Amino acid sequence: MDDNRIIRTEYSDLMQKSFIDYAMSVIVARALPDVRDGLKPVQRRTLYDMYELGIRYDRPYRKSARIVGDTMGKYHPHGDSSIYDSLVVMAQDFKKGMPLIDGHGNFGNIEGDGAAAMRYTEARLEKITQEAFLADLDKDVVDFVPNFDETEKEPSVLPVKIPNLLINGSEGIAVGMATNIPPHNLSEVIDAMKAYMKDDTISTRGLMKYLKGPDFPTGGIVINEDELLEIYETGVGKIKVRGKVEVEKAKGGKVNLVITEIPYPMIGANIAKFLSDVAALSETKKTADIVDISNQSSKEGIRIVIELRKDTDVENFTNMLYKKTRLEDTFGVNMLAIADGRPETMGLKQILKANVDFQYEVATRKYTTLLQKEQERREVQEGLIKACNVIDLIIEILRGSKDRAMAKACLVEGKIDGIRFKSKESKIMATQLMFTEKQANAILDMRLYKLIGLEIEALINEHEETLANIYRYEDILARKDAMAQVIINELEAIKREYARPRRTVIENAEEAVYEEKKIEEMEVIFLMDRFGYAKTVDLVTYERNKEAADAENKYIVKCKNTGRICLFTNTGQLHTIKVTDIPFGKFRDKGIPVDNISNYSSDKETILCVASQTELNLYRILFVTKQAMLKVVDGGEFDVSKRLVAATKLGDGDEVLDVSILNEQRNIVLQSAEGFFLRFPIEEIPEKKKGAIGVRGMKLGEKDSLEAVYYTQNAVESSIKYKNKKLILNNLKPGKRDGKGTKIRG
Repeated sequence: MDDNRIIRTEYSDLMQKSFIDYAMSVIVARALPDVRDGLKPVQRRTLYDMYELGIRYDRPYRKSARIVGDTMGKYHPHGDSSIYDSLVVMAQDFKKGMPLIDGHGNFGNIEGDGAAAMRYTEARLEKITQEAFLADLDKDVVDFVPNFDETEKEPSVLPVKIPNLLINGSEGIAVGMATNIPPHNLSEVIDAMKAYMKDDTISTRGLMKYLKGPDFPTGGIVINEDELLEIYETGVGKIKVRGKVEVEKAKGGKVNLVITEIPYPMIGANIAKFLSDVAALSETKKTADIVDISNQSSKEGIRIVIELRKDTDVENFTNMLYKKTRLEDTFGVNMLAIADGRPETMGLKQILKANVDFQYEVATRKYTTLLQKEQERREVQEGLIKACNVIDLIIEILRGSKDRAMAKACLVEGKIDGIRFKSKESKIMATQLMFTEKQANAILDMRLYKLIGLEIEALINEHEETLANIYRYEDILARKDAMAQVIINELEAIKREYARPRRTVIENAEEAVYEEKKIEEMEVIFLMDRFGYAKTVDLVTYERNKEAADAENKYIVKCKNTGRICLFTNTGQLHTIKVTDIPFGKFRDKGIPVDNISNYSSDKETILCVASQTELNLYRILFVTKQAMLKVVDGGEFDVSKRLVAATKLGDGDEVLDVSILNEQRNIVLQSAEGFFLRFPIEEIPEKKKGAIGVRGMKLGEKDSLEAVYYTQNAVESSIKYKNKKLILNNLKPGKRDGKGTKIRG
């Protein structure tokens, strides 16, 4: 290879340039909407393709697969799923303030069920899409650019007559940036746009007299009205939304809390999450007010019913739902869009300005095109009127010419060479004809029936209409206020036909405050089986089933229902669990995995000791590691409220072998993997802080480690089975801490 063709470059520079190019491609050509039409490229291409295919609102539906395939083949070569997903979203009335596509078939639902496959569903344009998004494309109002393979032309932006970015909102994740714009009410947005057109110095506060705030298709209540001004000035902020709750009386004096509207962020899988969260409030004893919960939502709308007990404090319960579930949620606003080819975060006024400027640009191009066409029409009409006045001469020229070119030359330039005339006067008059090229073609193409009196009269009337149009178009183009009035008239016509009442209520609401009912303190028994499933039962239930409970459970701990359970693991961690988080109920209930209610992970660590925090406060705790490091810690050090703390410090490659609560134990017996046993008094182990490693309890060989730990009491025989023989631990030779121990052979 020729060395001159090798380009040497710094790898980091190449990576930086490539990544920036990729990021800009995603930002501009995929993920973010254009401020002018409020559409991402995939949405724009889908709508334009449907327009080109003639799938209009007054025509039959067409298969979605046909639309997706055509769009992908002509304009959007990024896979069919992205095209179909965007088509589905544009048809969902619970996601869009104003659906742009009329879907026929299963297009998913508010609860998160997906749409049917594209081969089953059908679609066509909505009427507003056709009239406000795609009209005037034939009037050179926007630039057309080549598609990906330069075989087709596509519009760089649609000539949308309304601020769609605000009306339908948008969401998208690009590279290093994201957009999240809430939907708004069509009528309010149009009023705000008109207000800006009449006074471009109007403030954001002034605009918000017309546009009150977001208008979500799911309704709900925006509760931070005072913060909206700053959000609409900066384009960034958090909107707090609550669901709408109604109280209904039920049979037997019970009360039903009915949720009829949900916060916009709850749509989809979060409805099921909300239902499970409400059920969890009852299961974990956060509330005892819930009798039943059911989702009775249908096509008519949302209806989630929570049946409550007779004496329930409904207001307090509702506030608990706002605090503990997604019935009150946050919509993070980030009004980011493509403006002049680059991403920009814009406030309300900037978005309206960009849209108004675009409307003036579209109107200027539209009326320039219309004026040009009317001027061409006038030229032809004037030629035909003039021709009707000298029709006998024109007929004489046509009859005397050998071909069309000869006749045209006479009409345009007065050339009479080769044309036979009946009289000298006709010949002289023919030389004086000065029709334009277009007029001559129109005369030559004119049919004889146009010479009928009524047709000539119609031609004159048409000419007068053309002159009136030319005057009107020139006036619109010459005076900005005339153009503004035309745009305002179109906006008002759209508002009259498509306006709908506001769905979302906007107010300043007080923060939800609820008082947790104090739990009546009582002693319970914590039970955990060898699979890690935990539950609590009352003392009477345990005593009644003691034999079965002792046989089936690995850990049995007496505790207070207001306290905490502590789990010590081999990794040196202490996990604490509120007893209130553990299901309380019948003895035969399965319980809940401790992994689900704590930071403990059964895949990564093993539980060595389970105790109640109350018990730990009364005693000292002994830690033994595999590398024979020992320490005693005051149990009060573990009286913590955090879910996860380090219970001890470990050396490299070490792990905890045993954690025991010291009560009646007097001696400790350490057993190594190579068969060494060392017995010495526990009092030889010093007390340390929980953050210490400890002291060495036994000298181990290079490859040896501790395998087991045993405890003995004074005057109580303790024995184990070792290498198929009984070994009485009390008979082992007493030693000192940090000794080598005695080797026991089989």
